[in-house]
Amino acid sequence: MNVAAVILAAGKGTRMRSKLPKVLHGIAGRSMLTHVAGTAQSINVAQTIVVYGHAGDVVRDHMSDWQLQWAEQAEQLGTGHAVAQAMPEVKADNVLVLYGDVPLIQPNTLLELLELVNDKQMALLTLTMEDPQGYGRIIRNEQGEVQAIVEQKDATEAQLAINEINTGILACRRELLEKVLPQLSNSNAQGEYYLTDVISLAVENGITVAAHQPSQPWEVDGVNDRTQLARLERIYQKNMATTLMQQGATVLDPARLDVRGNVVVGQDVTLDVGVVLEGEVTLGENVVIGPHCVIKNSTIGANTVVEAHSIIEDSVVGEACNIGPFARLRPGTQLSEKVKVGNFVETKAAIVGKASKINHLSYVGDARLGADVNVGAGTITCNYDGANKHLTTIEDNAFIGSNTSLVAPVTVGANATVGAGSVITADVQPNELALTRAKQRAITGWERPTKKSK
Repeated sequence: MNVAAVILAAGKGTRMRSKLPKVLHGIAGRSMLTHVAGTAQSINVAQTIVVYGHAGDVVRDHMSDWQLQWAEQAEQLGTGHAVAQAMPEVKADNVLVLYGDVPLIQPNTLLELLELVNDKQMALLTLTMEDPQGYGRIIRNEQGEVQAIVEQKDATEAQLAINEINTGILACRRELLEKVLPQLSNSNAQGEYYLTDVISLAVENGITVAAHQPSQPWEVDGVNDRTQLARLERIYQKNMATTLMQQGATVLDPARLDVRGNVVVGQDVTLDVGVVLEGEVTLGENVVIGPHCVIKNSTIGANTVVEAHSIIEDSVVGEACNIGPFARLRPGTQLSEKVKVGNFVETKAAIVGKASKINHLSYVGDARLGADVNVGAGTITCNYDGANKHLTTIEDNAFIGSNTSLVAPVTVGANATVGAGSVITADVQPNELALTRAKQRAITGWERPTKKSK
């Protein structure tokens, strides 16, 4: 079906109490508008048109990487007026109206809604609620056919007793909107041009209104304040945890997992409490992520264990590695299999060979380590001269003693040993021992200074 998705995103969102436009507030690390646009484009709409208004430049800049069309609503005169601003941009045969602050609408729900649209019928997404307070009510005739929508402020006592409400999401032929939108009136309690009035006008024009309901009520929940935003965040995260568990992961507490991107998991992955997965993350079979770890845009190979409070970003970790606790793998880190990066170790743009170990309290940046290298506690690759970064190379089976500084550019050859406490400023040849520490002296009879009495 040839469809134009029109996303209404012009509101300020006063109740958010924020300088940021409401639709740019985030769920799972992505703006609500991004969620809605992504869902629309996932069902292959022909056009995605965003109606913008408040802080429009900010909204447009935020979405600059997306294939979108834009329509400005300079004055906030209601939802019907907003859709009317988009209509000159609509070229598709059908129109799907969505909302930038209703972020969790699901693709299948929209596809089912669109299937109901034809030349004689439009489709409306409704919801039956125990407490419909604040929502527009669906008015049906004695035959059960939808006739109109009446807003809460305009409803009679009898109409207020109706528990089927309007979600605002609808789909219809473009020609219908082109015909009825100019007929909208603002003679109502709000003084606005309601999109909801399209329903009664469609009926007057012989168009049947088919009502459809989402599979889950939260799909049509809107966000007006930060409390509602937080509620939808937890719903989203619960759904993501469920998906990962269905794919074979053990999530020790689904209420304490945050997924902010696309995650692929192998079988028997374990995710402990407080784990945050951001961007594009792939976890191989039997990977264990300990409590309070952050994994961002990274791939972790099978059988690897990441201990508590570790951060891995833009990195590739091989199979059967052990990371942490309190380790930080910064962008460009590549670990081969069976590598150990221990507690309070930081790496950056480091390529580490098979079975090498950086066990304690070290910084390894802009470095190439071969296989079976041992880096002692407190070792630092001094990679930055104040202007440029330089490379440290440590070849296979080299041993770097504790509290060593390797001043790049420098190479430590295969099977070489660097004694503890050394500052290495020149290349160390293979099989050599390099030492730079001063000779130890003992001063007999030395007395420690004491404080002078007052």
